[in-house]
Amino acid sequence: MPAIQLPRRGRARVEFERFVDGCAGELLRTAYLIVWDLAEAEDLVQDTLLRVARRWPRVRRMDQPTAYARRILVNLAIDDGTRRSRRRDELEQPDGAPLQAHPDEAATHAFGALDARAELVDALAVLPPRQRAVLVLRYFEDLSEAQTAQTLNCSVGTVKSTASRGLARLREELEEPEGSASPAHANGDLINDTKEPQR
Repeated sequence: MPAIQLPRRGRARVEFERFVDGCAGELLRTAYLIVWDLAEAEDLVQDTLLRVARRWPRVRRMDQPTAYARRILVNLAIDDGTRRSRRRDELEQPDGAPLQAHPDEAATHAFGALDARAELVDALAVLPPRQRAVLVLRYFEDLSEAQTAQTLNCSVGTVKSTASRGLARLREELEEPEGSASPAHANGDLINDTKEPQR
């Protein structure tokens, strides 16, 4: 992947570097929760920052440059979702078994504070990219319905219906099997507690 071309002028370059320092971690977290792969998330952040750098003279005058970067990131993640799933299918072994997963210590360290939400966060991986993006923006990034709609370039009604379908699917994923006690019950409560975030 090409290195990010920083703006050339002194002050613009310093402002861009400050912008990157201030938002790169948040963008990486959002990307990771949407694509569920640290390397892919890092690539998405790199692509996002490259696009922001190319438009930096205009972006730096915006009221909310981080929201602009987040919108680019989410659109890249959703648009590339089909390509990523096709790539995962190609990586499966001929007998249909997935390749051996290796723990990623960097990801564990960077996203390790998810203790009680671990199962909930794992369940996000089963959602389609747009539902995952809506839930991440609404409940992890704590954006309002209007901010989420603006980020995804859709109506508030679409955000509401997509969030509703996504939450219903998460509840199904986290339901306890008959007669067994699991930590999923606590995570189901987490989902129920997130019904009315800020608007």
